[in-house]
Amino acid sequence: MSESASPAGDPPNNPRGHRPSSSGGSGAEILYKEKLSAAWWMWLLVLLTGTTTFLALAPINLWAAVAATAVAAVGTAVALVASTTSIVITGDYLQVGRARIERRFVGEAEAFRGDEVRLVRGPELDGRAFMNFRVSVGPVVRIRITDPVDPTPYWLTSTRHPERIVEMLSAG
Repeated sequence: MSESASPAGDPPNNPRGHRPSSSGGSGAEILYKEKLSAAWWMWLLVLLTGTTTFLALAPINLWAAVAATAVAAVGTAVALVASTTSIVITGDYLQVGRARIERRFVGEAEAFRGDEVRLVRGPELDGRAFMNFRVSVGPVVRIRITDPVDPTPYWLTSTRHPERIVEMLSAG
């Protein structure tokens, strides 16, 4: 449910949203970080799953219905949490979910909203592209990949702030 267009916990006197990396890797500074977590309304699925399970099993056995309801609700909640991915931009790399690429291989980035999203996710989509879509996040950003040995032409990812990602990738 939470999202952040800049690193969480930044002091208000840090207008650019910079902070040292907390990942023990390269020590690169995180320029942008966004969590693509489930929207608040997707958490209603937990309630719906639990209610449906209970209503289906309660006439048969009340205790089994309660146990199955708990398992179904917890399982749905775990799936929602596990599906959360992040977009991280540093001076050295771009990471979307588990995919990571050096910034020197990142080309032009384009932001899409509204009807354009349907086109880039549909008829204009290249099947070789890396895709990271979230049903609860409408806008997308297309990031060209310039690595000559990588057959992936671009990355296409959902984001709540596509213009900010384009700005961050164009800056460096």
